[in-house]
Amino acid sequence: MTKKLDLRLKIMTPARLRKDALKIFRAGLRAVDSAGAVKRHVLRRGNILTVGPRSYNLKNYDGIYVVGAGKASAAMARPLEKVLGDRLRSGIINVKSGYIRPLRRIAVNEAGHPVPDQAGQRGTRQIIKLLSRTGKKDLVFVLISGGGSALLPAPAPGLTLEDKRQTTQRLLESGAAIQEINAVRKHISAIKGGRLARLAYPSSLITLILSDVIGDSLESIASGPTVPDRTTFSDCLRILNKYGITGKVPPAVLDHLKRGTQGKVEETPKMNDPAFIRTQSLIVGNNMQAVLAANKKAKALGYNSLVLSTAIQGETQEIALMHAALAREVLASGHPVRRPACLISGGETTVTVRGWGLGGRNQEFALAAAIAIDGLTDVLILSGGTDGTDGPTDAAGAIADGTTAARARALGMESERYLRENDSYNFFQPLGDLLVTGPTFTNVMDLRLILVR
Repeated sequence: MTKKLDLRLKIMTPARLRKDALKIFRAGLRAVDSAGAVKRHVLRRGNILTVGPRSYNLKNYDGIYVVGAGKASAAMARPLEKVLGDRLRSGIINVKSGYIRPLRRIAVNEAGHPVPDQAGQRGTRQIIKLLSRTGKKDLVFVLISGGGSALLPAPAPGLTLEDKRQTTQRLLESGAAIQEINAVRKHISAIKGGRLARLAYPSSLITLILSDVIGDSLESIASGPTVPDRTTFSDCLRILNKYGITGKVPPAVLDHLKRGTQGKVEETPKMNDPAFIRTQSLIVGNNMQAVLAANKKAKALGYNSLVLSTAIQGETQEIALMHAALAREVLASGHPVRRPACLISGGETTVTVRGWGLGGRNQEFALAAAIAIDGLTDVLILSGGTDGTDGPTDAAGAIADGTTAARARALGMESERYLRENDSYNFFQPLGDLLVTGPTFTNVMDLRLILVR
């Protein structure tokens, strides 16, 4: 065994590290393929439909409908259409532009993400209209995946889409956690925070979910449109104050939240609301599945592999420095695993935008890591979004190694300046180190790899 490892240490070039990193990342993606996730959890034998641990007799329902939103919702809908067959009457789902999949009975509406747009609002109105026609003898499926919150825009009465857009943008720029962003989104929406369940009531409601939040909190995923909400209007005001953006959101939004704390606007539905009597929510895929599959692949490639956590969150640059420190520790002491080593983490970090540049949290992570591992030729770090996109770019993330900063200097590029300006995309593009996957039709947060040869 020792001889085999020694041989691998000698032949593992930087190019080999890169190839291995891509293989490990792709293995993680395959494990959370959205169509496969639905197939594993939804089965039918005749009129008996099994969804996770529950069974439904389709004879008890007049009609079956499908609605939803998210980057993976169209891909999730394809196997569901096949399972339901001609029992499925119709449906409509909102997807991010470019994430469309051909469907037979379900209409697919492309819309904007991460900032909601008019197309998303039109699609949400159609969803609301469809749900207004369903009744006690109907069964409604709701397909939710990452991006669902931005793709279900329905401003609360008195607010506009522009109000919601500006509020979302201020929250994203502030570095607020996704749970905090969604808490505010729920309270300025007519459909989120359990309100979709109210619209569907008294129909039976089944929600299939690809989780893109740490801890798989149902009320946080896509702002929890079909589950009880524990957050309040008062929480929203505290969040705005915490990040110093109380005076930066539209006045109409601030007034709406304040009136909510005074009882002049109805709160989101809580646990005892009758809207949740006939509901089932099932997570069909999450970050842990991707991380464990990546770990298995790394071991198959000969690495001593260790999963750090699937709950990594915090400021991107700080988390990147922590990962770089782990790489140095492996080099120096062989801890927490000996070389050849692969350390894997999941979760989702945040970026406080201070510059004018273009990028996303994964590219910024890789840039901060590149600076921290400058000169360590035995180390490679990859950070990628499982949805195939990172911020407003066409990249899923980026790859950095011990030569990245030096190669940038040779092109006259100062790594620290690009990091200050949040311009990671334009840093990695000329280096050829962007991680570009195209739409993956899944979304379970991020996957980060540290390889040490």
